Amino acid sequence: MFSKILIANRGEIAVRVIRTCKEMNIRTVAVYSEADRNSLHVRLADEAICVGGARAEQSYLNIPAIISAAEIADVDGIHPGYGFLSQNAHFVEICESCNITFIGPPASAIRLMGDKIAAKDLMRKAGIPIVPGSMAAVRNKEDALKTARRIGYPVIVKAAAGGGGRGMRVCHNDVRLISALMTCQAEAKASFGNGDVFVEKCLEQPRHIEFQILADRAGHTIHLGERDCTIQRRHQKLIEESPSPAVDAKLRRKIGELAVRAAKAADYASVGTIEFLLNKDGTFYFIEMNTRIQVEHPVTEMVTGIDLIKEQIRVAAGETLGLKQDDVALDGWAIECRINAEDPSNGFAPSPGRITEYQPPGGRGVRVDTHVFAGYDVPPFYDSLLAKLITTGRTREDAIRVMQRALDEFLLEPIRTTIPLHKQIFSDPTFWRGQISTDYIDRQLQLGESE
Repeated sequence: MFSKILIANRGEIAVRVIRTCKEMNIRTVAVYSEADRNSLHVRLADEAICVGGARAEQSYLNIPAIISAAEIADVDGIHPGYGFLSQNAHFVEICESCNITFIGPPASAIRLMGDKIAAKDLMRKAGIPIVPGSMAAVRNKEDALKTARRIGYPVIVKAAAGGGGRGMRVCHNDVRLISALMTCQAEAKASFGNGDVFVEKCLEQPRHIEFQILADRAGHTIHLGERDCTIQRRHQKLIEESPSPAVDAKLRRKIGELAVRAAKAADYASVGTIEFLLNKDGTFYFIEMNTRIQVEHPVTEMVTGIDLIKEQIRVAAGETLGLKQDDVALDGWAIECRINAEDPSNGFAPSPGRITEYQPPGGRGVRVDTHVFAGYDVPPFYDSLLAKLITTGRTREDAIRVMQRALDEFLLEPIRTTIPLHKQIFSDPTFWRGQISTDYIDRQLQLGESE
């Protein structure tokens, strides 16, 4: 087992990892930017080292500075959290060359699954259903138009190395497709250093279902059930729940077995997520694999009783899984709301600034993962996530009612947050009935925005 781990991240996920390490009797090293000097993860870690300026490229993406900090602190492991360097295969290789264990999957799996075109081809060969579309990068408008006419509109243009909704556009006709192709290629090149894009069928009103994978380095792989991440805005998740109201035991078993097969095809080891789109008729398609811990992992923890960070660390230390598939059972219901420093009434404009009043909700069935405190200054340089509010109940209705109470109790002032939007969603009968799809925000709440 590790004696000291450096957390190459910030915010709530850094706090989350530090807390688990303390429970495992592992010493921790926080790295921080100049903007995060007074952050909670810096206070909680055993040691803390500044790695650069406020902007991410100066600090949390600064590989030489992070490796130097790891060597100075004499750590034997680096946990990347999510975002930043968590899916950077080059960073993994540098860690290995310095005899520091990267607490995540091997570089080969990250590189393979990070290329969405290569990942689709691998899944096709493994017998996993994939969304119809191009099986190679689309180089010009002729290729794009040919694919669109073969599979039919609407289609979606996606960045091969993309994520987070960047380099992605939905198109309903030829004119829109030609325009989107050039825009996505440029955006993908700027965001990911890779301008390759592909075209695939845009499924209308699907659900976004993902399966949590846990795999060790000896080849043992299991899944921990599904999460429903259908409530999204511009491909960014807002609410997640487990289990999904659209997945019964038979479908869970079927998709879960394919998710395990997908992970094995990629020679995967660590925690990871296989993501699917689910149609109303029960058909489903692989869309991507996230080779890291997910933001929404707490809902899986709450219904399985399994600490995913702890398992991730154990696997990285070379331990084999202490669980078999038959040991995994989903008990009750869990829902997560992402509380972001954004103003939904003003086009989700960022809302940085000082939090002067902070009162988290509590009581039975409430969990809050956050790095926020009264007096905390929300910086404008990073992701706007302030907290993850997770509620549990015996049934979905129970978990929703606890969430409504918790949202009413949650006080974060004076900055604007997404709490009012979540209250609106949780008072909507359509959401209560579970009759949702990925266009729910635009269609039901009429919060759509022009491109």
